[in-house]
Parts: sequence; structure tokens; C-alpha cells
Amino acid sequence: MTKTQDRSKALFASISRSGYYPEIVSGALQDALAGEPTEAFVVHHEPTFDRDEIRRHMSVLVLTPSRLLLTHTDEHPGDTLLPKPYTSTSVEAVPLSRVAGVVVTRMVSAQTQQLEEALLTISWGAVSRVELEPARCDDPECEADHGYTGSISGDDFSLRLSAAAEGGAAVEGLLEFARALTAATTVTATR
Repeated sequence: MTKTQDRSKALFASISRSGYYPEIVSGALQDALAGEPTEAFVVHHEPTFDRDEIRRHMSVLVLTPSRLLLTHTDEHPGDTLLPKPYTSTSVEAVPLSRVAGVVVTRMVSAQTQQLEEALLTISWGAVSRVELEPARCDDPECEADHGYTGSISGDDFSLRLSAAAEGGAAVEGLLEFARALTAATTVTATR
């Protein structure tokens, strides 16, 4: 594997441009990076509407030579513990050897052949979803209990970006990150 350029300066500049608590998000990431270089990243600032309030959330994905960092920052109204509004930032560090799946779904307009959306789903075994349904046999007259059938699927993190909402460059950036993560996990899996 060739040595890649450290993109940490570009990462922190992107966080700063978002305007969403840049010092808090950058500080949490600086601690989590622990001196490792940034190989690829995605910064996604997402406002959501909660009744008559606008709440904001930011996700930052960072790929280092050995880990995937997932950072989430949220705004909260005051509560019984902290009476004034506050933010919470969490960073999860997943060793690349633990990443079990990288799924990329592209939505392309059938008419224009333009990339409209991309969905990145990453699994590493922290969260699994179980879907069960009654098992049946081919005999329409059968009344026996055949138990259940189902599937277990990993779905630890998903990020969907749209050209209409975030812009085409953001969607391409998500795909660039997905390519880098796929390449990194392929190398890790073959070691």
C-alpha cells in the first residue's frame, strides 16, 4: 500500500466551514486521532425539525491508517442535569480489521444518468438487526407450525447524501470516502 497524504488540515478546515461548534468537534477529533494522519473524511451537517425547533446534528467520518472514526455532535435543550442548552460529542474508533461490510448504494436518474444520491452503510458488528417471519411450506393445505425464518444483518452506521440537498460535490465526496474505506478494509482483510 502506498503512503497517502495527510488530509488533517483539510478535515479541520471543512469542520470550521460548517460553522457547527467547530472548536468542540475539532477538539474531540484531535484527541481521537492520537497523532494518526487523516487519509479520507466526510463532514455532514444536518439540521432537523423537531416540532417548533430546529435541531442540528453533525456526523464526521475519518479514515486513518488503522481506524475508522465516527463522530456525532448534537444540540440539546436544557434539562434537569444541565439547565442551559448544551452539545454532546461522541467519537467511536473502530479498528479497520473489525469493519465487516461497506455497502454503497447509488441512485442515478434514469433520464439524465446523473448521480442523484448515495447511501453508505458500514457494519462492524456493534449493532445487528433481526428480521423474523413465520416459516411456511409449499403445501397450501398444511397447518403445521414450521417455526420461524429470518435474517440477521449488520447496520452500524448509514449516511445518505443527496445532490439536491447537499450538492453534487458532497455526494461525490461520500463516494470518494467509500472507495478509500473499501480499499483500506480490503488491504486489512488480506493481511
